[in-house]
Amino acid sequence: MVCWKKKVHVTFLYLQVLRLFSRFDVITKAETLRAQKSFWTNNLIFVGLKTLGMVGEAEIDRLPIDLLAHIFVLITSFTDLAQASSVCRKWKQGVKQSLGRRESLSFAGWKMDDDSTARLVRYAYCLKELDISRSRWGCQISDSGLYRISLAKCISNLTSISLWGITGITDKGVGQLISRANCLQHLNIGGTFITDESLYAIADSCPHLKTIVLWSCRHVTENGLLVLVNSCRKLESINLWGTRVPVDCFIALLTISPALKIKPIGLLLNVDASMLPVV
Repeated sequence: MVCWKKKVHVTFLYLQVLRLFSRFDVITKAETLRAQKSFWTNNLIFVGLKTLGMVGEAEIDRLPIDLLAHIFVLITSFTDLAQASSVCRKWKQGVKQSLGRRESLSFAGWKMDDDSTARLVRYAYCLKELDISRSRWGCQISDSGLYRISLAKCISNLTSISLWGITGITDKGVGQLISRANCLQHLNIGGTFITDESLYAIADSCPHLKTIVLWSCRHVTENGLLVLVNSCRKLESINLWGTRVPVDCFIALLTISPALKIKPIGLLLNVDASMLPVV
């Protein structure tokens, strides 16, 4: 039996989300009023007693799964979602449906591992933006996790991926993930130990790429960058801060794509203006 304190905690969260309905058109006004009435006529004590088996079905349990999913979409805390999922089978299904409706998912600030990350991404089949950046708590994502994430249905529809600061991944994992992200437009892979092999994979699989962050990727070379810019003809911006590529490389990149923005702009201060191509 689920601890009654957990259900009361989630019910408080449910009430907080309902207050947002008056400001956001998440569901119809009729559904909002019906949900609010259910709560105010059935207080938290009733919910607690129901959990203990002392009363019949609570109004909260009569809400359709679609309405529960609408509410869970507004919850950003994975801890709260996990607690909601463990309340009952209906709530678990509602959490799954809410993940399926999300277009953006960020694990930044959370301590995630391969299993939990891959599982959540697998449920989010409408996902377009995925952020797995390293947090202050550390990140346990490895090549194995990237491979499992690459098997999710949503990967082929992703337009933005951030792997910033994940030091546990290598070219192998990045290549497996990127090989299926054919619609990718924005990629942040800064602060990792990738090499030119990852750049080659990106060049082969991401023809729509517009921006890429290679901040402090000290193992990428001029060869990989030239292949990347040559292949990704829609590339508009590239961040090379902290890399070890020579100044001549910047000139070569701008020769290939004169409109390319190389960040930070300070990287070009030592380049003779007469050597740069005319846009």
